[in-house]
Amino acid sequence: MLGEYRIVGRRAAEIAASVERAVGSGELTPGQSLPPMRELAAGLGINPNTVAAAYRTLRERGIIETAGRRGSRVRPRPATTARGSIGVDAPPGVRDVSAGNPDPALLPPLHEALAAAARHHAEHPGLYGQAAVDPEFARLARVGLDADGVPAGPVAVTSGALDAIERVLAAHLRPGDAVAVEDPGWGGLLDLVPAFGLRSVPMRLDDDGPLPGELERALRAGVRAVVVTDRAQNPTGASVGEARAAELRALLADSPEVLVVEDDHGHRIVDLPLYPLAGVTEHWALVRSTAKAYGPDLRLAVLTGDAVTVDRVTGRQRLGPGWVSRLLQRAVVQLWTSDAVDARTVARAYGARRDALVRALAERGVEAHGRSGMNVWVPVADETGAVARLLQAGWAVAPGARFRVAAPPGVRLTVSEMTADDIGPVADAVAAAAGPAPARGYG
Repeated sequence: MLGEYRIVGRRAAEIAASVERAVGSGELTPGQSLPPMRELAAGLGINPNTVAAAYRTLRERGIIETAGRRGSRVRPRPATTARGSIGVDAPPGVRDVSAGNPDPALLPPLHEALAAAARHHAEHPGLYGQAAVDPEFARLARVGLDADGVPAGPVAVTSGALDAIERVLAAHLRPGDAVAVEDPGWGGLLDLVPAFGLRSVPMRLDDDGPLPGELERALRAGVRAVVVTDRAQNPTGASVGEARAAELRALLADSPEVLVVEDDHGHRIVDLPLYPLAGVTEHWALVRSTAKAYGPDLRLAVLTGDAVTVDRVTGRQRLGPGWVSRLLQRAVVQLWTSDAVDARTVARAYGARRDALVRALAERGVEAHGRSGMNVWVPVADETGAVARLLQAGWAVAPGARFRVAAPPGVRLTVSEMTADDIGPVADAVAAAAGPAPARGYG
């Protein structure tokens, strides 16, 4: 069962450390079974309750999992290379449309906002013991959430959307719990779930977001949480419409114990309305990052949710980083109040490029998706071949493997820095590389 490796220890902590060392060194491999608790206890000459405590610790750390009657086994490790590293290097002369970055020309200058934050800090220094969330930041964030129909809830601040999602999941779930995720979906989240010792249950989607039948199937499978992107879904551009939101809310209302986490990825860069799912389950959270509208390096996101969830997140946050810089919060306040970003102008700019590319591909017989945001998803039959052929044609695209669990192959193109003159050539290259794709959904 364990080959040459021998688990040692007399106390639960020693046994857990012995297994963890072996997993780290590779002496215990992913999927390898551990001895039944009574068998190991007999071999070590200790009480089975001590082994049970050790195994419980290992499960909580995400090192092992319990597979029913098959006992405990080493959990498959998260990929050693993150999905974000799956890609191609763009050599000289090749245009990189794979990165998923916003157009720098549409990002506001930050010097005035940072200077205003510094002036405020000079008059009101940020010190230990102060509120983690700047009062004006919280007020303005809540005004925006109220305007979009997000249920009432306290406001917290995190270091970006993925930080918020990680903290919310940690507040409610334990290793081994199942989480419904979009497929194709955000690579960062698809990495995070298994790294946390959680199980991904993929949900197919279309241009309106997760398919109701897929959510229903995931709920029947016993998922403890559901993560949905409301607008500008990465990589497909899907946006949850009013009718789809009503269907999803009705399904979730029948499972009030399920945690609902929403990522409003398109906040301030899309012109489609928000139809939140929040409020039909006992615990929920909605996050809005500043990254796409104001720049990825701001590393700040608004988080709201039910009182218990937000309290758990902020309580744990106090034990770690404490708070997200109030200087950054004041800079965002300045950006908001000065209308540094005209959301309609930004949405029109991305929309014009995205829609032009989708139309051009359709004219060439190629299926493509991009309802909102800055990305276009193109299903392909041979993902590796399509990426290689596009690279030879002068275009570096993101391989769909970065975003898929069980969904069919595809590639993602970011339109952020495409010009009108680029649309025809890139559409020609994609058509030649991918060929006509059969009409279908994303999975």
